[in-house]
Amino acid sequence: MGDLFLGIWVVAYRELLRFVQERTRMLSSFAMPLLFLVIFGAGFNRLIGALTPGVDFIQFMYPGIIAMTVLTNSIMSGLSVVWDREFGFLKEILVAPLSRTGIVLGKAVGSATISVGQGIIMLVLAPLLSVSLSPMLVLKLIPMLIILSVSLSGLGVLIASRMRSQQSFQIIVQIIIFPLIFLSGVFFPVNNVPAWLEFISKINPLSYGVDAIRQIFLNGEIAAAGMGQGYPLGVTVFGHTMTIVQDMLLVAVLGIVVLSLAAWSFSRQE
Repeated sequence: MGDLFLGIWVVAYRELLRFVQERTRMLSSFAMPLLFLVIFGAGFNRLIGALTPGVDFIQFMYPGIIAMTVLTNSIMSGLSVVWDREFGFLKEILVAPLSRTGIVLGKAVGSATISVGQGIIMLVLAPLLSVSLSPMLVLKLIPMLIILSVSLSGLGVLIASRMRSQQSFQIIVQIIIFPLIFLSGVFFPVNNVPAWLEFISKINPLSYGVDAIRQIFLNGEIAAAGMGQGYPLGVTVFGHTMTIVQDMLLVAVLGIVVLSLAAWSFSRQE
């Protein structure tokens, strides 16, 4: 057990230290979410108008942009695994007296801490977008961001565990990231699309992370518009509308599965 916690601490601390030292990465990590928010928000807000009562398109999209920030940074964290492999540092870690499960969890915890911090920084945009923000909302949001970022970091580490070059990893991740983003309900309600697209969106695990964050932000806005708590929000699965807790549990189960697979993958490496 001591080796497990030591592995988590050492690897997580190294991930945080590396991120702090790479200022370019710190700034560029916000580029894509902000670009989507500005381009899609400015381009479609007047055209689309209110997707739900009391909520315009930018307000609807904003929680999804926070989820996108977490997704991008969490999955890309696996790049450090490939980098360590290319430069021989991973081999040194694997032969060290550290639990390999601890190494995987350390990578996930370190990158998740960074992703959660970046998601919280994105909250500074809320007043500019007329999205209500309160201490209680932030307290509800942080556990969801932690669960989502740890789960997606585990997915990034799992992918990286079998990659041998940074170029290959980046290509595979880009192929994965964009479908996850566009089919997760960031830009449209997944309940109001053609049946085939709705099916694909509802087997996308990120859809439930986006849905939970959107419910945290917008349930109050919709209730204030007189439409009742949670009116058009919540992914509907087999006639049942998912709650925030159920969304979190589903994402947590995904995290357990991918982290277990990542630990198994590392345990088979020499």
